Amino acid sequence: MSLLSRADESLVARWWWTVDRWLLVAVIFLLGAGLVLTFGASTPVAERLGLPVFYFAKRQLVFLALGLVLMIAVSLASVKMVRRGAIALFALCLVLMVVTLLFGPDYNGATRWVNVAGFTLQPAEFLKPAFAVVSAWLFAGAMDDKSFPGRQIASGLFVLCAGLLILQPDIGQTILLGSVWSIQMILAGLPLLWIGGLLVLGIVTVFLCYVFVPHVTERFNRFLDPSSGDTYQVDTALNAFRAGGLFGRGPGEGAVKKVLPDAHTDYIFAVAGEEFGALVCLIIVGVFAVIVMRGLVRLTEEEDPFIVLAAGGLLSLFGLQAMINIGVNLALLPSKGMTLPFISYGGSSMLALGLSMGMVLALTRKNRFETGPRLHTSTLRGHWA
Repeated sequence: MSLLSRADESLVARWWWTVDRWLLVAVIFLLGAGLVLTFGASTPVAERLGLPVFYFAKRQLVFLALGLVLMIAVSLASVKMVRRGAIALFALCLVLMVVTLLFGPDYNGATRWVNVAGFTLQPAEFLKPAFAVVSAWLFAGAMDDKSFPGRQIASGLFVLCAGLLILQPDIGQTILLGSVWSIQMILAGLPLLWIGGLLVLGIVTVFLCYVFVPHVTERFNRFLDPSSGDTYQVDTALNAFRAGGLFGRGPGEGAVKKVLPDAHTDYIFAVAGEEFGALVCLIIVGVFAVIVMRGLVRLTEEEDPFIVLAAGGLLSLFGLQAMINIGVNLALLPSKGMTLPFISYGGSSMLALGLSMGMVLALTRKNRFETGPRLHTSTLRGHWA
């Protein structure tokens, strides 16, 4: 990159001198850690399923490469391109969510996947970042033009997305999306009374899910009273952390990956704890925190409300997902099948996270070289901004 001078006007040179390189390095660290952990954690799972030993590891390597390329490509985009792309992706995801409900296969009582050109896709993974950007666009429009019903439209879209997720059913993703939407509402200047209302609404929603959704009831009961049901996965994960201690048992020496069916996905953090120890787990947690906090600090210098709301929503989505996965591994939260960003195995998750972080990198670039003045999102009614 030394060949790229500050005077260079090429697209790559502009990107290199404006992108947050520390944020990029932190993401690449997570990708590398995820690849190492997936290679170790997935081999016993593949053997149990009668697949080639490195079946999942090789697939994850492909997903990682595609996710990295997608992240870099999206980070080259302008703010307007990010906005337009998110709107188009959001519309496509809504269609795919409906298709999933109508024609998707049923896995353990849930319909969350759809086959697209021979590739199994989970539309909800892409819906989340697209919704965060679209809702930010609407909230920012309402902030700039009080007569524009951006909050109402964003709220209606959230209800639509939440309804589609509940029908799958996927209560965890619904709560995650609702949390991001609420954070954006607060960033958009929601009155204190409304904030209290959102908090009450969230509590009531969780309570209704507990009462009327059987698998949610079961998971909460097991969390509150472990003796009320099967807690094998959580207990095994906790035993893995205990066995790992501070420095771990050593790469490849862990036992949890041999007995947990989700060791390469939902419980990969437990694999890290057993083989590499609490110290490495703390480093991983620290990198997640650095990504979120550094991104938010960059936003303190930003004046465009759309960028603040969109990047803030995407960073919240990223951070909350990591917190939920780690919390489940440590028995601090009820069991929920949610991947650890950039570390757990999964094609849809990896590509969606690459897209999300690419948008964050694009939105937080400084001293951008733009061909004209930046358009505020209040121009919704006049033209496609």
